[in-house]
Amino acid sequence: MSCLITGTGAVASVGNTADEVFDALCAGRSGLAPLRGFDSDKFRAKNAYEIDDRPASGGDVPSRATDWLLRAVAEALRDAGLGEDLSDVPVLVGTGLRELRSVELKWRDGAEFDLDRLHFGTALRERFGAARTYTFSNACSASLHTLAMGSDMIAAGLADTVVVAGVDTVTESMFGLLDRVQLDPPDRVRPFDRARRGTLMGDGAAAVVLRRDDPAALAGASGRLRAASMNCDAAHATAPDAHSIAGAIRAAHELAGVKARDIDLILLHGTGTPLNDEAEATALSEVFGVDVGLPLLTALKSMTGHTSGGSGLLSLIVAVLALASGQVPPTTGLTDPTPDAERFRFVRDRRRYPDLRLAQVNAFGFGGVNAVAVVEGMDG
Repeated sequence: MSCLITGTGAVASVGNTADEVFDALCAGRSGLAPLRGFDSDKFRAKNAYEIDDRPASGGDVPSRATDWLLRAVAEALRDAGLGEDLSDVPVLVGTGLRELRSVELKWRDGAEFDLDRLHFGTALRERFGAARTYTFSNACSASLHTLAMGSDMIAAGLADTVVVAGVDTVTESMFGLLDRVQLDPPDRVRPFDRARRGTLMGDGAAAVVLRRDDPAALAGASGRLRAASMNCDAAHATAPDAHSIAGAIRAAHELAGVKARDIDLILLHGTGTPLNDEAEATALSEVFGVDVGLPLLTALKSMTGHTSGGSGLLSLIVAVLALASGQVPPTTGLTDPTPDAERFRFVRDRRRYPDLRLAQVNAFGFGGVNAVAVVEGMDG
């Protein structure tokens, strides 16, 4: 059962609203900057894609992820023409790390942070009166998993309107983990390029308002969620499985009632790591076959970094805006595609694509948690 997307909100290293983020990405602007949140002397990698909202006096502060989440939800509600009373509206939040950065600051520096705020429900209740909040920590596909759950709630008649959100912030522990396992530390994210050296983390939050697909809600809709699939193969703790990813893509197409050749645009997971890029390329080739060169492809992490659990929903918002405007952000830094991606039709420059109707959004996470969404433009 499809749902209408009636409101969007986002904040990332490249912009403070969904429109700002989209315009920056279409212009090819990157949020890459020298690491600001903690001492870069402890790490080999020196850059990240951070939201620059820390105090001018320097140093990190707790609860930044919560602040972005509230901003994104408030923007999505305004865009949907709704007030800020969510006492009767479920709010589902997908995240990889929740407020882990705040816990780090509390444990190491003695910063004030109430552990009851780790799951976001407290802040959502205080700001919006939200009585039904759910936080899902489901690795890097968390927000698309949450999107699927939100659409299922509407299909099951449990709600007519659902707010779905995703958020994550760069944490010192995750930055350090990646810094240790990537043999040659990357200076930027280069998805599907022969010069890729791995991924870098980014800050970001995104939110959408889903409503039951009926005539009363059509006037304010910016897009239609045709389907969202999810699976979990648990094949490996970190390495993705191409066959399972292909299964998630096929399931999304089947639920949406479309064929692979109907897809006009694909928002890739595209982390710039060899294992992820190779698995995603293999899965796309398996599902699309001879049509793999037809859809446009782009990878936002080349400009936003890996925004972890919020990345899938951020890509979904960009997909909705791309379908509405005919503009598609390029994959920056892609100059020499890897052999398994040479047949792909990557967006490289800024121009309009007026005939876009259907977009696919990919998101994959540690443990083999995969999610894929299919969205349709309102003229489709």
